[in-house]
Amino acid sequence: SRYYREVLPGEIVKISRYDVQTLDVVPRPEGDPSAFCIFEYVYFARPDSIFEGQMVYSVRRRCGQQLAIEAPVEADLVSTVPESATPAALGYAQKCGLPYVEVLCKNRYVGRTFIQPNMRLRQLGVAKKFGVLSDNFKGKRVVIIDDSIVRGNTISPIIKLLRESGAKEVHIRVASPPIRFPCYMGINIPTKEELIANRPEFHDLANYIGADSVVYLSVEGLVSSVQESIKARQENENRLKTQKSRVGKIGHCTACLTGEYPVDLEW
Repeated sequence: SRYYREVLPGEIVKISRYDVQTLDVVPRPEGDPSAFCIFEYVYFARPDSIFEGQMVYSVRRRCGQQLAIEAPVEADLVSTVPESATPAALGYAQKCGLPYVEVLCKNRYVGRTFIQPNMRLRQLGVAKKFGVLSDNFKGKRVVIIDDSIVRGNTISPIIKLLRESGAKEVHIRVASPPIRFPCYMGINIPTKEELIANRPEFHDLANYIGADSVVYLSVEGLVSSVQESIKARQENENRLKTQKSRVGKIGHCTACLTGEYPVDLEW
């Protein structure tokens, strides 16, 4: 296979053996910026995916670097919950000057726990999904980088596993902000009540999940990490264009983080 081009937001395409044809494009209201789902960058997309002219892997690595600026910690090594958080963990380790070390190995025959339909299945998925590489971290202070904590029921068993296997300290750093609002546009976040950021336990989250500390990336940090490369490219393109043909505003849907939805909801 080869990279052909991006499918535009709202675009319907027909792919044949000869070419790719645009059948229709559903436009955003005039004057509104685009609203590409920012959670695609955080979790859902493959790291080699290309959105808005940039590779998802590079964005996740920048998120990790920004997280290191916002939330450094005294530790011996950086690791990750494999695999979607690995680029962010590498970025965090690079920025902090700490070694990146694998502490978990993944059973590739278990699906993604976030999209399991209920809590029991998600917890069973975690138990089956990871093995421990205890020789790599026994007696050491570990920073675990995760891409997101949605319901809070998958990270706790991992922390318990690491402590039982000899970790001296376990610090959690999350390469995205707290998810506080449901998504009504296709992501499996049906109610506010099930989100850990809206529950009483969130006020003492480290104790609740068994970590020594927990810090999330800020909304501003995530947005700047996503848009940094896009803005640089647009500034370069605008230098080559006339005022009338300049590239428009960029934007991303952060509704699950801020409650600001890109469309008017009918309920």
